[in-house]
Amino acid sequence: MFRTDLSTYNNYPYHPGGNVLKRILWYYCNAIFFKTSIIPSSAFKAFLLKLFSAKVGKNVTIKPCVNIKYPWNLHIGDESWIGENVWIDSLVLIHIGAHVCLSQGAVLLTGSHNYQKTSFDLITKGIILEDGVWICAGAMVNPGVTVASHAVLTSGSIATKNMEAYGIYQGNPAVKIREREIS
Repeated sequence: MFRTDLSTYNNYPYHPGGNVLKRILWYYCNAIFFKTSIIPSSAFKAFLLKLFSAKVGKNVTIKPCVNIKYPWNLHIGDESWIGENVWIDSLVLIHIGAHVCLSQGAVLLTGSHNYQKTSFDLITKGIILEDGVWICAGAMVNPGVTVASHAVLTSGSIATKNMEAYGIYQGNPAVKIREREIS
């Protein structure tokens, strides 16, 4: 029987992007200005994200205690909201469309591991949240998932597969329970 051997772990060919200095600067900037509630200004946070090569649209709201792994792998559209305690694990590209709401404690996860290999290799896949999507409080979107226009992932649910436009999804794994009607 084979066993996991983390001494053989190698995340090749993954590279986080940015040089070492940029990653170190972001680590401290994220800790000081994003993961705390010291600076409540969304405009200042958007400025910092852009400084670190994120693409950020107009009037983006970023609440306190948000954790962003690598901003250079993040695109956020106009008028989107990022709630308290959101974790954006942007190991690779995460595209957040316009008018998207990430509620408190939501998680966007782009990395996992190959549990079938003794070396537990890193696996990364991007995430796409199209315009008008709502990821409710405590919900999680897994690597490689596309959430189509105006779909909803309900509180505490986990998206493991692509979600259809205007669908409301619930559970673990999330399944479509009905259509979203907007008046």
